[in-house]
Amino acid sequence: MKLVILDRDGTINRDSDDYIKSPDEWQALPGALEGIARLTHAGWRIVIASNQSGLGRGLFDVAALNAMHAKLNKQLATMGGRIDAVFYCPHTPDDKCSCRKPLPGLFEQIGQRYGVPLKGVPACGDTVRDVTAGASAGCEPHLVLTGKSSAFLAGGQPEGLPAGTRLHRDLSAFADFLLERSASAGLELPAALPAP
Repeated sequence: MKLVILDRDGTINRDSDDYIKSPDEWQALPGALEGIARLTHAGWRIVIASNQSGLGRGLFDVAALNAMHAKLNKQLATMGGRIDAVFYCPHTPDDKCSCRKPLPGLFEQIGQRYGVPLKGVPACGDTVRDVTAGASAGCEPHLVLTGKSSAFLAGGQPEGLPAGTRLHRDLSAFADFLLERSASAGLELPAALPAP
């Protein structure tokens, strides 16, 4: 199974310090949905792992969250893309849960649900906590320079990234990286042909 795990706010859609609380506030980042659609067309299963402490803070309810994801899925469907599942943490930092990133609980839930080890599964987000959570679960860490990391487009990178983290301009560039790597792997020839 080709599985990829994505953060939501700041990675797929615009983020806000005031939280994304309604479908009207949910706005896809340029090229993000097209990137997801390209991955879908290539046989990838896309899962979202997202902190949604606005639920625990009482800023919106599950119906509003579901409406945001319905908007995401409707827009993706017009491009032939899809999100396989959304895993979210509704807790605030004070709740001391194990599913709030940078802890790996959401990723562990995804591995259990799909019955697959997460070692090497690409995980992409826009913050150190996103990639730390994925790396802690064995995922391959990727950081997009959008959302909270957009300040690093001019150079440099956030401190504290897990070793081996790859940086990408945005989600579209991350999708291109995965597709190009898959294509290259498919073109590799064996070192020697078997004897006739």
